[in-house]
Amino acid sequence: MLTDLGLDAWITIVTLVALMATLLFTRLRSDVAFLGAIGILFLTGVLDSTQAFSGFINPSVIIVGVMFVIATGLSYTGVLQWITKHVLGRPKGETAALLRLMLPVGMLSAFVNNTSVVALFVDVVKFWSKKIGVNPSKLLIPMSYASVMGGSLIAIATPTTLLLVGMYEQQTGEPLGILTSFLPALLCFAATTLALIIFRRLLPDITSSELVFDRTSDYTVEMLVTSNNPHIGKTIGELGLNHVQAGSLVELIHFDNYRQMSPVSDDEPLMGGDRLIFSGQIDDLLELAKEMGFVSSDHPVFSVSGKRGKRQLNTAYVCFGSNLIGKRLSDTTFERDHEITLVAVSRRGERIKVPPRDVVLHAGDSLLFVHQPHQKINTEAMKLQLEFFDSPEIPVTGLKPLVSTVIMISMVLLATTGVMSLLQSAFLAASAMLVFRCCTPTQAMNSINWEIIITLAGGIAISTAIQKTGIADYVATGVFSLCGNNPLLVLIALCVMAAIVTEFVSNSSAIVLMFPIVYATTVDLGCPLLPYAIALLLSVNSAFLTPVSSPLNLLVYGPGGYRATDYLRIGLPLKLVYLTTAIVAICLIYDTY
Repeated sequence: MLTDLGLDAWITIVTLVALMATLLFTRLRSDVAFLGAIGILFLTGVLDSTQAFSGFINPSVIIVGVMFVIATGLSYTGVLQWITKHVLGRPKGETAALLRLMLPVGMLSAFVNNTSVVALFVDVVKFWSKKIGVNPSKLLIPMSYASVMGGSLIAIATPTTLLLVGMYEQQTGEPLGILTSFLPALLCFAATTLALIIFRRLLPDITSSELVFDRTSDYTVEMLVTSNNPHIGKTIGELGLNHVQAGSLVELIHFDNYRQMSPVSDDEPLMGGDRLIFSGQIDDLLELAKEMGFVSSDHPVFSVSGKRGKRQLNTAYVCFGSNLIGKRLSDTTFERDHEITLVAVSRRGERIKVPPRDVVLHAGDSLLFVHQPHQKINTEAMKLQLEFFDSPEIPVTGLKPLVSTVIMISMVLLATTGVMSLLQSAFLAASAMLVFRCCTPTQAMNSINWEIIITLAGGIAISTAIQKTGIADYVATGVFSLCGNNPLLVLIALCVMAAIVTEFVSNSSAIVLMFPIVYATTVDLGCPLLPYAIALLLSVNSAFLTPVSSPLNLLVYGPGGYRATDYLRIGLPLKLVYLTTAIVAICLIYDTY
């Protein structure tokens, strides 16, 4: 009975419901939300100070932070970039392309944080898709799914697997080997990959935003000032060319090839032979040219294709939770603050045919910005609003790529053979990355995603509250009474619960919320914890149905031009195949009784 729960349990339930509602329906950062939940549980006395803040010294959370440094060393020495560009090849056909992409992404995600893997592969896949004639929308969702499944193979790279290892050892006193989940996870990966190939027609076929932006004439007008134009000698400010309603003045190119990038100075004079490049609504801009006596340039010089030596162009995608959602850039100071100019917007592979600065932005919109070639834009300052994927090329030279690779392999071997614990080997590897200058201390510190760290620590505190207040025992009793003394039915029920929860919160949050329930259920049932813990790991990594269910799904949402329904259409049959395979594999490999 619910009345059997004490006051602390009800405080925990209300806090948990409020936390999930905050994550689902507001733009508040997840780390802030989890810190708020910790504060409530601590201030109300549900948790003491040790329990409330134990997550910050939890070995699993510390390992996650250290692994960010190791991944940075691999990235800044060019190892990850080399892998992404040399393993894909030139497959013939969509099926071969899916296999050539999903297998290396899955395997790499077993050793490196899968968020880093997907972020690196996005740009590569966009250019690779052009070469093989397959739209990136056919490849990016499968890549995301492959990466999240690959994270279950080895308990070394992802927060989810590391959290499971820590909680399992805390409850049983026995370490969980880093290869324990390999076989069932591999079977799930193989079955789901096969199912994706069978159901590949359900993948959306959307024109890449890069192809849309390549058609420069679709969103820019290049005007030539003739030698007899009556406005020669007047300034840009006097003519009001920086404030036309139809679009934006992107660049002024004088007759002597001297260039003024946006924002073009209001004091800049107009001379014969000058070229004015505007972006925006084409028909209205052409009408403006007619009114001003400008003519269309016979030989346009503005293009985004080929080398970008005269200007720097960057593609970005509007993040979920961005403060820009629902706003027009013309109503903000965003461009001025970051010294960039918006020249085009596309949504689901279609350029929006209104002046770009007047577009009401949606999550996932693709934005094309232009800025001075010598100017390095600060993408870190914009990461909460926009996700940039035009990363600079990192050359693979010298011995550092080999050194960072040896460091990573040594870490895995030391942890696998039991010479060191995973925490010790990870610390040693991170230190070696710094000692051998595979990355700088500044790069290492900047690489640590503190939002993830704080969220994981908060999740552990909530997990402790669920167990301490009796909520886990209450839910376990309900599962036991519903399924009876049948381990198979209990296993199915727990997998379904975890698979549902992970669609609404991150898989890391799902595992810390569900583990106390799984543990309490196995105690009541008198069954070994191991098979049910592995089943939980596989179930929370089946986040296929929504873009917000996984950071990986969010990373490909904008670049693929997807809608939320695209994930549901392809994700539902794959999730059913994945969960069925997981349950069958657990029953065949482990003793669930």
